[in-house]
Amino acid sequence: MRKPIYFFTLVLTITLFSGCLISERINYIIDLKTPTTGKVTINFLNIKSNAIGKREFDKDKKYLFEFALKSKSFVTQFKSEGKFVKYRSLSVKNNRLNGKVIYDFNDIKKVEGIRFEDGFYYFTMALDDSLISTNGKLIISKEYKRILWDKNYKQLKFEMYSSGFDNKAFKGLASYYKKK
Repeated sequence: MRKPIYFFTLVLTITLFSGCLISERINYIIDLKTPTTGKVTINFLNIKSNAIGKREFDKDKKYLFEFALKSKSFVTQFKSEGKFVKYRSLSVKNNRLNGKVIYDFNDIKKVEGIRFEDGFYYFTMALDDSLISTNGKLIISKEYKRILWDKNYKQLKFEMYSSGFDNKAFKGLASYYKKK
């Protein structure tokens, strides 16, 4: 089973290549247009790098500030996954770098593997994933956690904490962000 919190491993849908960027918390807001199409807003809170050396850290900064934030290749990559990027940004608040990505989708399964079956949406995660909040109903079994929403929900929400996040050991990126 894929661990959803590490879908981007993440930052701003970011760690597709570097593997060294991570955000402390990630929240999803899924606005449904039809039962299987809609718009997703993902907020990445407190983005940091776990790079050990300067070279890795520089690579993470380049990936975040140039590829994820500005490049057309990033948008093309998402499009190939059935996600149509409409907006992406970075911001600094309280000396923490935060990110936001908004994209449209035509297949709910493209959104972290969320499923719609028999009048219910559900999102399955590993037992050790840390769910902070949801507007759905959390069910925990021996094998996994699952959030359920019935078909009447027009907005699905959940926020997760990134286990393994080390606020003291990881390197902050806020001071390197230059808004243009």
